[in-house]
Amino acid sequence: TEQLKLALRRVKDPELNLNIVDLGLVYEIRAEGTKAVIDMSLTSPGCPSGPEIMKEAEDALRTVDGVSDAVINLVWSPP
Repeated sequence: TEQLKLALRRVKDPELNLNIVDLGLVYEIRAEGTKAVIDMSLTSPGCPSGPEIMKEAEDALRTVDGVSDAVINLVWSPP
């Protein structure tokens, strides 16, 4: 999962210009065979960059050797 985390560090929130890992938006990263699954949230429920961030996260995960599919679960946790 360390490789997956490194890949996700390349995904930035365009408004804050910080990566989603350092922002604390990624809660869990797991590999299920050739599928990478992450639980994450966005900076706000109505985040206008949400679809873009999720697409970039999927694309980043697919660059990791052995990953053929990526699943992003959007979760919301209380502050």
